[in-house]
Amino acid sequence: MKRIYLTAGALAIAGTLAACGQKSDATAEAPSGNSAAAPAPADGNMAGMNMASSEAAKTAKGAGTVTAVDPMAGTITVAHGPIAEAAWPAMTMAFKAAPPLVQSVKAGDKVAFDLTLKDGGGEITAISKQ
Repeated sequence: MKRIYLTAGALAIAGTLAACGQKSDATAEAPSGNSAAAPAPADGNMAGMNMASSEAAKTAKGAGTVTAVDPMAGTITVAHGPIAEAAWPAMTMAFKAAPPLVQSVKAGDKVAFDLTLKDGGGEITAISKQ
């Protein structure tokens, strides 16, 4: 009788351990969404891997009137016309800009500007008075 209990216990433990090692469809890891990403090579040599970001920065051009300049925030607010590259209608919008660009304009200036588009916004990379 003792042998039966020991055998049954051993089989129960083995079955439990086997079940723990398997993943069901409901608990299997979901793909990361980046199906193009390859795993890192086992030897650690990453020279052949594509390191480019999945979304390259876009550029756009705009024109409008500066409505505000905020040197502390590093922004230039521009009432601009439509910007086709960003699919934006005409609007007034604050853009980040480097300090020399912020200092080069004042409210009321008519300007043409270049933007780098990223994450639904833009950063002025060049600006000139018209």
